[in-house]
Amino acid sequence: MFNNLFSKSSRAKSARVFLVIILLFLFGVFIDFGEHYNNGVDNLKNKTNGKIKLPHTKNIPYKLGLDLQGGTHLVYKADLSQLTENEKEESLKGVRDVIERRVNVFGVSEPLVQVNKTQAGEYQVIVELAGVSDVNEAIQMIGETPLLEFKEFKEEARELTKDERDDLEKFNRDVLEKANTVLDKLKAGEDFSKLAKEYSDDTISKENNGELDWLTKYENSQLVGFVEDLAIGSSSQEFKKTNDGYEILKLIDKRVRKDPFTEENKKEIKASHILICYKYEDDRCDNGLTESEVGEKNKNLEEGEEKLVCTKNNQNCNSGLNKEEALQKIKSLKNEINVDNFYDLARKNSTEPGADSTSGSLGWFTRGVMVESFEDAVYSLANGEISDVVETSFGYHLIYKEDEKNLEEYKIARVFLQTKTEDDILGQDKNWQNTELSGKNLKRSLVQFDPNSGIPVVSLEFDKDGSKLFEEITSRNIGKQVAIFLDNVPVSAPKVNEKITGGSAVISGNFNIKTAKELARYLNAGALPVPIDLISQKTVGATLGKISIEKSLQAGVFGLILVIIFMILFYRLAGVLAVFSLMIYGVLVLACFKFFGITLTLSGLAGFILSIGMAVDANILIFERIKEELRSGKYLASAIEDGFIRAWSSIRDGNFSTLITCIILVQFSTSIVRGFAITLIIGVIISMFSAIIVTRNFLRLIGTKWLEKRLWLLGVHNKK
Repeated sequence: MFNNLFSKSSRAKSARVFLVIILLFLFGVFIDFGEHYNNGVDNLKNKTNGKIKLPHTKNIPYKLGLDLQGGTHLVYKADLSQLTENEKEESLKGVRDVIERRVNVFGVSEPLVQVNKTQAGEYQVIVELAGVSDVNEAIQMIGETPLLEFKEFKEEARELTKDERDDLEKFNRDVLEKANTVLDKLKAGEDFSKLAKEYSDDTISKENNGELDWLTKYENSQLVGFVEDLAIGSSSQEFKKTNDGYEILKLIDKRVRKDPFTEENKKEIKASHILICYKYEDDRCDNGLTESEVGEKNKNLEEGEEKLVCTKNNQNCNSGLNKEEALQKIKSLKNEINVDNFYDLARKNSTEPGADSTSGSLGWFTRGVMVESFEDAVYSLANGEISDVVETSFGYHLIYKEDEKNLEEYKIARVFLQTKTEDDILGQDKNWQNTELSGKNLKRSLVQFDPNSGIPVVSLEFDKDGSKLFEEITSRNIGKQVAIFLDNVPVSAPKVNEKITGGSAVISGNFNIKTAKELARYLNAGALPVPIDLISQKTVGATLGKISIEKSLQAGVFGLILVIIFMILFYRLAGVLAVFSLMIYGVLVLACFKFFGITLTLSGLAGFILSIGMAVDANILIFERIKEELRSGKYLASAIEDGFIRAWSSIRDGNFSTLITCIILVQFSTSIVRGFAITLIIGVIISMFSAIIVTRNFLRLIGTKWLEKRLWLLGVHNKK
């Protein structure tokens, strides 16, 4: 008998399961709407003048595919003519791996690199780069191989002949005359875009009426500095001389740069800091591991895990403090610091090189310039606020946020007229001769910091042969320079004071953290094992992606509304419970997409929407079985349990067959179909959870005598 419908112990168990479901739901909401939580935390902090400070959560953005975010689709033909059949497959995999490494180090979201053999027998490499709208940038990052060379100084360098010098001077006079001609025509009212197409030596921008992509001062300080004082729509009244030639510029428009995901204004920050560095006594890496421990962990990486690198940003720290002592010192400074004495304490205490003259000032910067933990801390501060202790790989910091403003970007058109130098005729390596040492001997490159200037440098570590060659080169060039060339451009030419053993070198230059990291990663990316030629390219606009998202979401919302209406009309109270179950289902699925970094494509959204229908289908099967059991005369509690048991086999078979099909699609299909299959797999798994666990517990919790007498609320009118 089920006089009490459910025993107290059964209801208590259901209540505990219900609590777990609610916690999962809240966790999903926290992931799905993390950015709104952070905004709320900031607003609360500002309204209470910093008295209430809740912790921020790391906002996880959705990863959007090429068709939603916009980007570039490239097809390359691989030349495997010199390889045997056994070598071709392995070489193609090598090409794919190298390209993936290259585009990954540029921060591209979920690059997709596939290899394919056409019916004509050609081998192709297909590359999809979501978020990269500049086709030329994409081609450059994939196709170029960095040429790293080490050269010795030549005592006798060739000089220009008289004819060569005369030709050089005549060429530059002609360019200057052309620049004046363009200015005269502009002043006479001729169209800037027409002049750009006719005269500009910038082959990329001239095909776009001279227009460049939107730029900030951090991306091209020189060009932005030339136009930031111009009125919108006006052009420069004189040319700007650069090392490469003459620039004639027009400011088309300017605006505040927005985050592509949140549409919020991007900010730039003015800040100062106090750094207390420390040095591991046993020469550990910045992550706290020894080099041998790093090597051991890299041997046992799981699939998808990022390889560890042993960096030692604070290896030149001269504070004389270990980690614990540095922490105590920064805490004592925190206790006495305020806005009035910050700069004085920075001059006296900060271990950053040059802090005694800069007072710890960092000037203006935006995201991507500083290390992530430092940026997260400073962006969470209010203007005029000093942070708590912040730890980075450089040591411990106290950060004073002085000001914040919107980051402006500029739409610029240019007419660029290129001049020549002696190096264009003689080559930049006219004073240098090659050595046996090159990039093929490079083992790895890392970002470090010059102990005197604090400027980022790129350190190089050579393999066994390279170490021996470098030792020989430095031993025969004591008192002379050895130059480091990258892609035939000299980036550093240090003087050798003594023979260098140990197989390491340093590239110094005008780097910030971002450019130094890019160079180090670029060098680590390696060379392509076989030649590739670009045979097809196309760009998907972000606007098209935005429209696709909006239409997909509209379709999903309208479909969901119709499903809700149907469920409530046909199943009444059970339909209402199913709607709540679907809400939990939707939140958990979206949280999985974010948490596991699933790349969403238009087909993936279709898979998600289809899985909603399958989740509803499971609930319908359950409710119909329950209604059948009730009509046969069973008590409500028994009908619910038997209904779920009888419905489970149909739900299981239908969903498992779908899962098997999706797994096959993931393994053997192309990217578009694979995106559909992956989102459908996640949706199906969570739909089974929502139907069998969530809906079942909802029904158990409301199973009362009151409902037993009102079965019409479940759509049952006739009970035997």
